[in-house]
Amino acid sequence: MSAFRTIDDLAVEGKRVLVRVDFNVPAKDGVVTDATRIERALPAIEELSKKGAKIILLSHFGRPGGKRDEKESLRPVAKKLEALLGRKIAFADDCIGEAAASIAEAMKNGDVAMFENTRFHKGEEKNDPDFVKALAANGDLYVNDAFSAAHRAHASTEGLAHLLPAAAGRAMEKELAYLAAALAAPQRPLICIVGGAKVSTKIELLLNLVGKADMLVVGGGMANTFLFAKGTPVGKSLCEPDLAATAREIMETARAKGCDIVLPDDVVVAKEFKANAAHEVRASDAVKADEMILDIGPDSVDAIAAKIESAKTLVWNGPLGAFETTPFDTATVEAARFAAKRVKAGKLVAVAGGGDTVAALSHAGVEDDFTYVSTAGGAFLEWLEGKDLPGVAALKR
Repeated sequence: MSAFRTIDDLAVEGKRVLVRVDFNVPAKDGVVTDATRIERALPAIEELSKKGAKIILLSHFGRPGGKRDEKESLRPVAKKLEALLGRKIAFADDCIGEAAASIAEAMKNGDVAMFENTRFHKGEEKNDPDFVKALAANGDLYVNDAFSAAHRAHASTEGLAHLLPAAAGRAMEKELAYLAAALAAPQRPLICIVGGAKVSTKIELLLNLVGKADMLVVGGGMANTFLFAKGTPVGKSLCEPDLAATAREIMETARAKGCDIVLPDDVVVAKEFKANAAHEVRASDAVKADEMILDIGPDSVDAIAAKIESAKTLVWNGPLGAFETTPFDTATVEAARFAAKRVKAGKLVAVAGGGDTVAALSHAGVEDDFTYVSTAGGAFLEWLEGKDLPGVAALKR
């Protein structure tokens, strides 16, 4: 039995089901440019519709600051949803009050409606009890299908779960299952790849992972801080010298817990950071004073591939180098493609997430080849840090 209530636990026919989705999607000039999060919500919407529910979708969009801002309206998102569902949906100009109530009252079994941006009200982010009650007035049941917003204790992500019978939607359920398989009870050996610019943004993540992983690969700009902490010169590279002691603490904790920390033995350096800049491969301890590390080297990529080959589970968060700029995308692309090859061969369970990570895997052409790629961003990171997410905790049995 799942640790969380799911749609299977609810009798939805004829009921008004408030479904919290995350439709905070990229848009330009009133047109959605990336519908991934909308597409992931479709299975729950379509299932509930077939079961005779009256589906009312709730979401935030942008940062309107608790007041109405037509530039942050969900109307363009509703149009995209209509195109994906192949049917008309009703749209309410507000998520509470008469505008919402009139739409909810007119719904028939199987209908889908979308309410306007929950963040048009200050009570949303404050999780104000009165605002929660106003939202709940139009629903009989609550389904949270927005893992990406579950790290926020807002009215529509956490408060509603305490007023209405609540359950996880199919996208939320799937995400929780994969994250549990990746960290709570992984097939071992478990390798974690953590990259990105700064150690300061991922201290809690690194400290949590060294207690769970068998191997931890540190890449990106944060690897420079670890090299610096070991007394290795890093030239003009991005580095956080004031966190050298923290990096040493992480390495000491890893040794104590039997986690093998993997740092680059060779690196790609350049004197300027721009596309196709003149560059060289150097041993990681041979970086000159006027050079900056922008990627890990080929020997280090081969070493990471060997570690991945020995593993049964991979958790990936963050690129290995400055992947947005050629040729400093090489290590990230090669490692990602090798991991994807192992997944296709049935040898590896690979779960990845975080904004830069999704972009990097897409750049490598393997976003669809990993076992699961989370679009959750901050919620994915907090889950990896071992934190209890309010929106998830509220759904526990």
